[in-house]
Amino acid sequence: MSTREIAVRVRFETGHRLPQLAGKCFNLHGHSWQAWISAVGDLNADTVLVDFSRLKGEIQAWVDEHLDHGMMLGASDELADLLAARGVKVYTFGRDRFTHGLPWPTVEAVAELLARLTESVITELTLPLRSVRVVVQETENNQAEVTR
Repeated sequence: MSTREIAVRVRFETGHRLPQLAGKCFNLHGHSWQAWISAVGDLNADTVLVDFSRLKGEIQAWVDEHLDHGMMLGASDELADLLAARGVKVYTFGRDRFTHGLPWPTVEAVAELLARLTESVITELTLPLRSVRVVVQETENNQAEVTR
């Protein structure tokens, strides 16, 4: 058996704001996000690591439901509950198992969120993968990476 790395890319359009930071990120604004999600494993007898569509499908479905065309806000952001009450799709950081300990939707926190999500998907689908790496690109100039 040989160890190999596979990667899938997910994309999403999502707004956020970072009121804890000084500057223009205080304002609501959006990005065309993309993430490369990689994992390592051993090839099986058919020389396949995993079915890409299973891994990507689960991750993309979660992203589409919770993040795409919505707002990512922090639990302490006064706009989180206000916008949600008005019917805006809001994913609030710090309120669930994927964002526990991540109070604000920074690019670094989004990378951590997607790493935790990927580990959960690998476990739920019992995929023979280990060692997850996530690179999230917020803009053409900004990205963050998480490796486990």
